[in-house]
Amino acid sequence: MNVLDPIPTRDELRQMRPAQLEALCREIRRFLVENISQTGGHLASNLGVVELTVALQLAFDTSVDRLVFDVGHQAYVHKLLTGRRDRFATLRTYGGIAGFPKPSESVHDAFIAGHASNAVSVALGMARARTAQGETYQVAALLGDGAMTGGLAYEGLNDAGASGEPLIVILNDNGMSITPNVGGISKHLKLIRTKPGYFGIKLAYRRFTRAVPGGKYLYGLTHRMKAFLKRHLVGITLFEEMGFSYIGPVDGMDIRRLTELLQSAKELRCPVLLHVITKKGSGYGPAEESPARFHGVGAFDLNSGAAPPAKRVTFSETFGQTMLELAGEDPRVCAVTAAMQSGTGLDGFAARYPERFFDVGIAEGHAVCMAAGLAKQGMRPVAAIYSTFLQRAYDMLLHDVGLLQLHVVFAVDRAGLVGEDGETHHGVFDAAYLRQVPGMRVLCPANQAELRGMLRRAVLELDGPVAIRYPRGGDGFLKSVCTQPVLREGRDLTLAAYGTMINPVLEAAVKLKQQGIEAEVLKLDQIQPLDLEPVARSVQKTGRLFVAEEVMDAGCVADAIFAVLAVRGVPAVMRKRNLGSQFVTHGSVEKLYEACGLDCGGLVRAIREGFGL
Repeated sequence: MNVLDPIPTRDELRQMRPAQLEALCREIRRFLVENISQTGGHLASNLGVVELTVALQLAFDTSVDRLVFDVGHQAYVHKLLTGRRDRFATLRTYGGIAGFPKPSESVHDAFIAGHASNAVSVALGMARARTAQGETYQVAALLGDGAMTGGLAYEGLNDAGASGEPLIVILNDNGMSITPNVGGISKHLKLIRTKPGYFGIKLAYRRFTRAVPGGKYLYGLTHRMKAFLKRHLVGITLFEEMGFSYIGPVDGMDIRRLTELLQSAKELRCPVLLHVITKKGSGYGPAEESPARFHGVGAFDLNSGAAPPAKRVTFSETFGQTMLELAGEDPRVCAVTAAMQSGTGLDGFAARYPERFFDVGIAEGHAVCMAAGLAKQGMRPVAAIYSTFLQRAYDMLLHDVGLLQLHVVFAVDRAGLVGEDGETHHGVFDAAYLRQVPGMRVLCPANQAELRGMLRRAVLELDGPVAIRYPRGGDGFLKSVCTQPVLREGRDLTLAAYGTMINPVLEAAVKLKQQGIEAEVLKLDQIQPLDLEPVARSVQKTGRLFVAEEVMDAGCVADAIFAVLAVRGVPAVMRKRNLGSQFVTHGSVEKLYEACGLDCGGLVRAIREGFGL
């Protein structure tokens, strides 16, 4: 029997017998593996929450109740059960369904979720709005234990526990974020996993005291006595210290028990934390054996789990190899990252120099602060953090690194459009916020050869804060190091770009030449501080300047260039092309370039229209 075709409604789910629900979970796993092997996506995390998600659908009406995900890559099963099965082949493609919860996509998606540790704060806001408006819907936050390495999670938990608001936090504990979790909270969770639950007796006693005369007083008295004895004889969890009723741990594969506990948690009408033990990659052998590799994957062989061989070396791999070389040359070189060891190419560094490698978990602000402390005491820290996540450490960039002008090198991975992960993960703001930090030098390699050289220079030669921003993936049109700013000479207009944006710009220059237009192409190796002498000389010759950037319009480099040239009185017609002022959706990078007009064809059209050529 194919339980998944068609997808059962919530009412049909609630009528299913245990054997039917187990069959449904098996089919969901098969469906996920078959589909993600074709489209790519986040597999291991979703395989681990199949039973939990089914239980959530049984316990909550997510079209009314608010289920807030913390890092929504674990939301595929939720999407499947809320009307999006027929569109699943479009997952993470341009115009298709997103890889994360997206309220514009479905009423069942309560909030967008791409960055970790915010779900409890969001859910508490929703709970307080519900109370203020006299509503009765349920509010729940589903977060992975990896999110518990982020400080924002504790800010939310601290406030939520003290609030008294009816709110359920479901802690999906699989011992992993992308890679195995680190730090004290991971050890704490490991400890309380071994303690037996007593929640059933507690709830039964509460129901009994509600039903007898004077029960409220009796419950209060015995509750205070129980709390005193437990605190002094048994000990209580961190969550109970914060004000939560703690339930668990519970087997995340047991749908019946999960559903019962979720229903009971709703009855308590107070802050509740349900601790669920799941297994990342559950039900698919290759993902169980290598959950980190199957956290986020491209297409792979369904039977073996093997991915197609890599076609090219990535910027991240080149960064990691260069870091190994630098660490071998200088014992002061160390690496800091925030749960991104593999993604930033630091696996080799961590293996060879474990005493100089620091993974702080999903805590970017802490990573930057700690790097500042390392630098202040004479080390040469390199903080490797994705652009989208470095945004979370903006205050630390200013206050802890910038004020003292400390020599911290920031390896800003995934700068620019990242593709299928979409709005929450595009690295399109760092060019603006990094340039705001006084004394920050921002380098922009156009290829991996330049990345090697710039990283060596940043670590061994420069002083003060330095950022090197580079994209996901490999090289493009320009392959070798070019030390001169002028890549191509021309007389009709000047084209300027930085980083790998130089590739479509060079393609556009070739296309324009075929149309009788000679474009001079300038490559900016750094965008802070700006060296505008080459630009000024070129523009004085051509009279036209066009700047292309893979960033948002606000705070773009083009505006800074135009302002300086205008102040200097350089006569020129100036135009720009960037990603505009709206968040960019998900899809392949190639498709997004086309949609945003940053591919060769789009640039040629913008240049001809902008200058009337």
